[in-house]
Amino acid sequence: MAKKLDKILVVDVESTCWEGKAPEGQVSEIIEVGISLVNVADKRIELKTGYLVKPIASEISDFCTELTGITPAMIAQEGIDFQEVCKIIRREFDAPSRLWVSWGDYDRKQFGRNCELRKVGYPFGDGHLNLKTWFSIKHQLSHELGMNGALDYLQIPLEGSHHRGIDDAYNIAKILLTVL
Repeated sequence: MAKKLDKILVVDVESTCWEGKAPEGQVSEIIEVGISLVNVADKRIELKTGYLVKPIASEISDFCTELTGITPAMIAQEGIDFQEVCKIIRREFDAPSRLWVSWGDYDRKQFGRNCELRKVGYPFGDGHLNLKTWFSIKHQLSHELGMNGALDYLQIPLEGSHHRGIDDAYNIAKILLTVL
């Protein structure tokens, strides 16, 4: 199937995490998926959205809440099943047919791990772009920068909260626009 290149999905995930190793029997799993949709022709961000995801094999630690701002209560009130998020990504964003971008390779790998854990089909096609690497090559940097470092490099202010998927996807989309 040919890729649709009129729009690019920018994806950022937040996952359960701990200070140090995961507690016995728990694994890191996605608790938020942030998505921004970039219109390539117009070079604008069309959409900023996010989904909180209910974990099944871990709990949100105090460390995770401190880092992301995501609380167990937020997940209990607003969280949906990972399988449902994957359906939304496929159906509403036509993800199997589109290029998708993340800052680094963590998000792509984490989606793969979570799909395997939950026995859910991978919602994206094989067209993934690691913008962290591409940005560094484009700007002839000797090393990759974190998202905040790239925003500072471009003199673009961070909008929202760092380590919230919805906000990070939007900030990554702003970086993508400079590369386009």
